[in-house]
Amino acid sequence: MSDGTKQSDWTRPAAMAIPKGGVFEDRVEEGRYGPIFPKSPACYGFSILAKVIPGREERFYEHAKTLERAVADQPDCLAVLKLHYLRWLLLPIKGETYFMYQGIFDTDFDKYTEDAVALFTATALKTVFVNLEDFPTDWETNPRAFVKFVRDHHCPSFLEYGEYPYVSADEIKKALRLKAAFSNMLDEMQ
Repeated sequence: MSDGTKQSDWTRPAAMAIPKGGVFEDRVEEGRYGPIFPKSPACYGFSILAKVIPGREERFYEHAKTLERAVADQPDCLAVLKLHYLRWLLLPIKGETYFMYQGIFDTDFDKYTEDAVALFTATALKTVFVNLEDFPTDWETNPRAFVKFVRDHHCPSFLEYGEYPYVSADEIKKALRLKAAFSNMLDEMQ
C-alpha cells in the first residue's frame, strides 16, 4: 500500500514508530527552518519541555484563563493554527518547575510556527512562552529564533497512534456537522 493510500484510509487505526530525533533519515524533508517533522497518524505536532523562570509559575495559570475566555468569546480565535488539541503541564523536577507543551495540528511545523507568531503578535493573547528560560526576546520579529527555541526544547515522540488516522480537524468538524444535519432531518421526519 502506498503512503497516499495509507493516509487516506481513516477507517483503520494506524500507529507509526518514529526514530530517535523525530525524523526519518531516509526521507527528511527540509522546510524553511530545518527538517519537517513527519506527519503521523495523529497528524503533525510537537512537544517541548522547558524550564519556567522561577517565580512565574502563576502566570501559566493566568494565561490558561485568558485563553479559555478568548475561546469562549470568539470560538475561532485559534482557528488559524488548525489545532486538534493542546495540552499544557507544569512539572516539578528536582525542585524546579518545567512547562510541557504538547500540540497536535494539521499544518507542518513551519506553517504552524509562522501562524502562531503572527497570531500572538497581532492579538492580546501573546504567548506564555515568554515565561520560559532562554525564550528569545525578539520572538515576534524573528521566527527563526522561535523555531530554534522549540527545536532546542523539543522532545520527539517515538510512537504516534491515530484511531482515525490522518484526518484533519476540518474533516472531523465537517463530518460532525453532517451528522447533526442528518439527525435534525430524521427528527423532523418523526
